[in-house]
Amino acid sequence: MRFASSQTAMRLASGGIVHHWIRGTKFIVYPGESGLTQNIYCGLHEYADMLFLLHTLRSGDLFVDVGANVGSYTLLASGVVGAKSISFEPVPETFQRLTDNALINRLGDRVALHQCGVGAENDEMVFTSDQNCTNHVLAENEERKANDVVVPVRRADEVLNGMSPVMIKIDVEGYETQALRGATKTLGNPTLRAVIMELNGSGERYGFDESAIIRMMQDLGFSTSTYDPFNRVLVPLEGKCLTSGNTLFVRDFEFLQERLASADPIEVNRLSI
Repeated sequence: MRFASSQTAMRLASGGIVHHWIRGTKFIVYPGESGLTQNIYCGLHEYADMLFLLHTLRSGDLFVDVGANVGSYTLLASGVVGAKSISFEPVPETFQRLTDNALINRLGDRVALHQCGVGAENDEMVFTSDQNCTNHVLAENEERKANDVVVPVRRADEVLNGMSPVMIKIDVEGYETQALRGATKTLGNPTLRAVIMELNGSGERYGFDESAIIRMMQDLGFSTSTYDPFNRVLVPLEGKCLTSGNTLFVRDFEFLQERLASADPIEVNRLSI
């Protein structure tokens, strides 16, 4: 794996490359890690959604990262902005890489990492472990493989125990319905202003309906939007976002628009946004 980037600092003996990212943050990327590789080439691999996080959060806010993978969103929230993060990643190898990325950024006082899944009940479940960014809870009709892993699953409400995030990101490859069912108290807390949620049809493998998720979020006072980072405005949607895998669920537009407008510029690939 080769990157033509002057920001790439050094190659590790393990085969990983340390890449210097935004405002002094860095991450370790290995061959096959598609999300981190896109961060190198594009600056931000989920451009508008990541800038929404960067423009919304402030130092001292709480961010919850459900399905953190190796930590792109956690690093932006805690490494760039200075927010506190509570991050969940179930797959052991991926969790180790998340931990390594937190450590090289010295985020120990700002980040709490949990090696577990998030669901409707405390339980244990089987996860795939060889599908990189798309590892997921094994569905009933999927054949179990030797490298699948049994992982504890916990209710987010129990882990958070009354803490009040400003933003949550949920990327659980179709298991959103169950993750939300275990987070009803947190979702009902008015301090929570935004949820970045991946909705790409993966819930069908479990028999879940994304329209039911949208109705649930609407009942909690959220509406769907996309973000224009260049003009710093939220653009209301009808239903989920069709141009991105993620949908923004937002409430308290006035609060969010003030935050977005007043945020310091972020330099991404030499462009100040």
